[in-house]
Amino acid sequence: MRVAELPRPQRPREKLWEHGPRQLGDDELLAILLRTGTRGAPVLELAARMLRDFGGVEGLARAHLRELREVKGLGLAKVTTLAAALELGRRIARSGLRNRPLLDNPEAVAVHLTTLYAGEGLERFGCLTLDTRHRLIKLHELHEGLRTQASVEPAAVFNAAIRDGAHAVILWHTHPSGDPSPSQDDVELTRRLWQAGELLRVAILDHIVVAREGWVSLRQRGLVPR
Repeated sequence: MRVAELPRPQRPREKLWEHGPRQLGDDELLAILLRTGTRGAPVLELAARMLRDFGGVEGLARAHLRELREVKGLGLAKVTTLAAALELGRRIARSGLRNRPLLDNPEAVAVHLTTLYAGEGLERFGCLTLDTRHRLIKLHELHEGLRTQASVEPAAVFNAAIRDGAHAVILWHTHPSGDPSPSQDDVELTRRLWQAGELLRVAILDHIVVAREGWVSLRQRGLVPR
């Protein structure tokens, strides 16, 4: 059914103004961004199909521009609007992480990292630089793609820490497989970077692995030296 054929209280825009955006489903919010459907596919149907094909909002947020461009019925204008909205969402999430006053436990870190990276389709490695009170200074993405212990140089981590004037660092990376269990390579990398941090007087507080199925703190598992 076309939106125009729905009773006014059930139309996404009118429903948003009457009840607020929190009361809308993912398909209704996406339909508002898309504005119109295609011949044979009303906008709500198009939105529902996209969410199904991409695996929900998280999958849609991970989609590349070329994947969005391949969706039948999405022209340049719709793809541009959707990509801009998704990027704003990511930036809001990052802003929330930057503004958090204290990151002194794995749970506090994991909440925000999973918001950004839980459904990540690529392996990413980075660090969080912290001040003397363990307040976040900056989130860094340092490596993208297949990672081995040898491909992550301590210089990348500690250059970021030194530039930020950081007292401590929390390492993080994603597991695209969905399983957050750390590998032996993850453990060895953490120990190597911890040793370098000892020499440079920059503490490695933890290493958080983030995946679709959850997260793991290497410190909680006793895999980060104290």
